[in-house]
Amino acid sequence: MDYQVIWFILIAVLFIGYFVLEGFDFGVGILMPFVSKDDIDRRIVINTIGPFWDANEVWLITAGGAMFAAFPHWYATLFSGFYIPFFLMVVALILRAAGFEFRSKMPQRSWRRTFDQFIFWGSLLPAFLWGVAFTNIVQGLPIGADMNFTGSLIAILNPYALLGGLVVVLVFVLHGALFLSLRTTGELKARVEKIARLMWIPIGAITALFTILGYWQTMLFEGLGLVPGTLPTLAILSFIATYVFMRYQMQGYAFGAIAFTIVLGAAVVFSGLFPNVMPSSIDPANNLTVYNASSSRLTLQIMSIVALLFVPVVLAYQGWSYYVFSKRISRDAIPREQ
Repeated sequence: MDYQVIWFILIAVLFIGYFVLEGFDFGVGILMPFVSKDDIDRRIVINTIGPFWDANEVWLITAGGAMFAAFPHWYATLFSGFYIPFFLMVVALILRAAGFEFRSKMPQRSWRRTFDQFIFWGSLLPAFLWGVAFTNIVQGLPIGADMNFTGSLIAILNPYALLGGLVVVLVFVLHGALFLSLRTTGELKARVEKIARLMWIPIGAITALFTILGYWQTMLFEGLGLVPGTLPTLAILSFIATYVFMRYQMQGYAFGAIAFTIVLGAAVVFSGLFPNVMPSSIDPANNLTVYNASSSRLTLQIMSIVALLFVPVVLAYQGWSYYVFSKRISRDAIPREQ
């Protein structure tokens, strides 16, 4: 197997890991204003992802760094074409981090409400923009023979891409609700479980519409006709299993099923793109592929050695942190402020 193929797979794995892990804490941040009845509830919701949210973002940083080093033309075209959306995403993530870090520094209600808004919008906007970005990629972008993006912001914000952003937000919210059902107790747990059950049908309907339109709007399903491939079929079955597990109060299995749905959905995107990384809507000859967008073989070899040494350490550390902070958080665990 070529090093270009190996690094495409590794970058896909990094993005998939990011969407699964950051997906539920984006969902938690979006849900916080709607499931919390008072400040104690809000503190519980924040504490459920407090030990994880910054570590989850490491997956994105690593994916971006790997893309920059392994496929510099992919990185340059992507980040120049989506400069404004990605700039807004970075600002939102900064505000979100500030919300987590500074919310409890002052007891005033107005202070905390302000940082609650940072957490909400800092979770909603990145989730939406990631959906818009990847939907545009699988649609094909106006890329010239010089590998430069030649489109505009208006072209990026097309109706199908906006629908893709909505789908990602809704799936992440369901993912976050199921995570909260595993980490909370009492009335808060009952509220998030009810929200998850009520959201499943609307999310399924909107996602089905998005998928059906994808047969005409994207190049992911070429050659499949009207019969879904293995990965799309498994994603559908996993999403159905999520509801079955929720009905039988098997929240851990439901959380695993929706996580598997996200994995499969992202795998459909990357497998459908390969060997392209950014298809051109102008001329297929202008497509960026794993071969014409990559670094030298020596660079990829060195990167492979470094990844082999350090990635297992990072994975072990993050897995340990999830194990240590796996207990539920009750209202009694939140100290009353004087």
